[in-house]
Amino acid sequence: MWRIIAAHTIAYFIAGIFAMNLFNYDELFASNTLSLLMRPITEPIIALGGGALQIIRGIIMALVLLPLRKVFTEEKYGFLKLGVLILGLSVMSTFAAATGSVEGLIYTKLSFTEHIIGYFEAILWISLFVGILWTFYKFEKKAINVIAIVLVVLIVLMSIAGYFAGDLEECCFL
Repeated sequence: MWRIIAAHTIAYFIAGIFAMNLFNYDELFASNTLSLLMRPITEPIIALGGGALQIIRGIIMALVLLPLRKVFTEEKYGFLKLGVLILGLSVMSTFAAATGSVEGLIYTKLSFTEHIIGYFEAILWISLFVGILWTFYKFEKKAINVIAIVLVVLIVLMSIAGYFAGDLEECCFL
């Protein structure tokens, strides 16, 4: 479970930071129809959700993927299979009308561009997630676990600090 939680949290944080800066999410989420769907990235909960709260999602992913562990770790192209599975089930074929999903394309009023802009972030996250998991299983070194622990702790602390800094600004008009 630890490997999946750590890989997800680290990958999600890195992919989110890259995409947020590359696609200028602050302006994108404030414009057009996305402003009705997405919170501004300046809200304190976004800092918490982009880091510390991803541990919860990592736990859910671990519980779902654990029974399939041998398929991904022992079969040929197992980690590639994992990436394709995640892309299919969590990005393109969600049951919600999420951006980028088949349901989202059908049921939302978002433009095609607004749907596909998140694919870069999703593919980067999946690549990082699978790559980090592969590294865990391929090398199985204590140093990799130590680095992962340090990164997860830093992400959680930055996330909590960002939440309280935003909350402080909101409450005290800074």
